[in-house]
Amino acid sequence: QVQLVESGGGLVQAGGSLRLSCAASGRTGTTYVMGWFRQAPGKEREFVAVVSRSGGSTNYAGSVKGRFTISRDNAKNTVFLQMNSLKPDDTGVYYCAATSEIRPLVELTTGSRYDYWGQGTQVTVSS
Repeated sequence: QVQLVESGGGLVQAGGSLRLSCAASGRTGTTYVMGWFRQAPGKEREFVAVVSRSGGSTNYAGSVKGRFTISRDNAKNTVFLQMNSLKPDDTGVYYCAATSEIRPLVELTTGSRYDYWGQGTQVTVSS
């Protein structure tokens, strides 16, 4: 079992930045590929970013590429999502997720591939 707890959300103006964190406990270490997803009000949950077990490889949704950076600190069992140049369309609840699947990162962009989820943290970007 893995427990995931997100933090770092909040209210920010368009063009601003936020850094989300996801602390993992339980059976962690480098066992899991870690991803971030988000869900806006009235919309489906969507993939944001994923990072490999080592942290050496990443994949992003087209809508955030060049603005968001996912990283991980395996010694601290923590995954980060640095979000820059935020837009109102980035508003939503952001979820951290962990998967034990061994697949290319480009195949780990759907929520059904993930085994564990955090409770989410709200990000609101005002215009």
